[in-house]
Amino acid sequence: MALSPLNQRRWNNFKRNRRAFWSLIVFAILFGLSLFAEFIANDKPILVKYRGDFYAPIFRFYPETAFGGDFQTEAAYRDPEVQCLIASGGLEDCFDDPDGMIEAIAAGTFAADGFERGWALWPPIPYSYQTTVDRPGAAPLPPNEMNWLGTDDTKRDVVARVIYGFRLSILFTLIVTSLASVVGIVAGALQGYFGGWLDLIFQRLIEIWSATPALYVIIILFAILGRGFWLLVLITVLFGWTALVGVVRAEFLRARNLEYVRAAKALGVSNRVIMFRHMLPNAMVATLTMLPFIVTGTIATLAGLDFLGFGLPSSAPSLGELTLQAKQNLQAPWLAFTAFTVFAVMLSLLVFIFEGVRDAFDPRKTFQ
Repeated sequence: MALSPLNQRRWNNFKRNRRAFWSLIVFAILFGLSLFAEFIANDKPILVKYRGDFYAPIFRFYPETAFGGDFQTEAAYRDPEVQCLIASGGLEDCFDDPDGMIEAIAAGTFAADGFERGWALWPPIPYSYQTTVDRPGAAPLPPNEMNWLGTDDTKRDVVARVIYGFRLSILFTLIVTSLASVVGIVAGALQGYFGGWLDLIFQRLIEIWSATPALYVIIILFAILGRGFWLLVLITVLFGWTALVGVVRAEFLRARNLEYVRAAKALGVSNRVIMFRHMLPNAMVATLTMLPFIVTGTIATLAGLDFLGFGLPSSAPSLGELTLQAKQNLQAPWLAFTAFTVFAVMLSLLVFIFEGVRDAFDPRKTFQ
């Protein structure tokens, strides 16, 4: 679909801002890769060939019996016995010497009637965000060729947790920012356009709501309902929608008596059309100016709650929890370095992108 001339001009302005444009490209690559985290870091194979059939363990549950094992529980694909069963087609000899069988199959010295070699396609990082790494030594373990950024204090691979944590933080931020922005823009538009008692009552309610201690509410609700992603999204939106109200309200108060608004009212244009088709675009520059602060504030809120232990469940891949581990394990500097680098890169890219979007919507801003 072709862009309108106005949106085309905005896009061209955004592309001329090289810092914002390249930040968008880098961020899109990083976020796009994180969306396929299960294909990059996982303790299950992407694809398994067993006796001529193909299996996709990252999408479906397969019991060990599906590969010739004895148990109905999910196959432990990193177990040498399961790997031997897959490679040998389910021969019982795997239970006696799985490592020796795997070596014989790999060397081509194993032969049996009806034997068809199976295989498993593994992700580049053979660990999920909650996989315990089988390495000797006391956790946290330093980086090596197996764990590029080491492990945390429960021997979970840091790279895998960063990939999953990055995706979780961005998705959380996008959802919260979108919902809070919609509610805040609508509330601010209603206040600024109609004014009077509606504006007065809304302002008093916002003052009371803003004074509510959000952390106490979160602690109480989590104690009653338990910690969860969507509950945290709901609470964050409930306490975050007021951020844009003041800016949008001020823009609508300024614009409601301008000539084009008075002319539209005289022509019988509905209030909804006047507010959201004619007035809101003029308020977008001021609104977009606040978005970088809302985005970074949302990421900081999630990280802060996880750092304090009131955020997502402890098993979730949280960057805030990684920061807490860095604080508790000063002898493992790779944890602090990783947490700082991830937050610095993520927040810098987002701020640069939204600065470019803000400038693209500003008709007074031009780039050479």
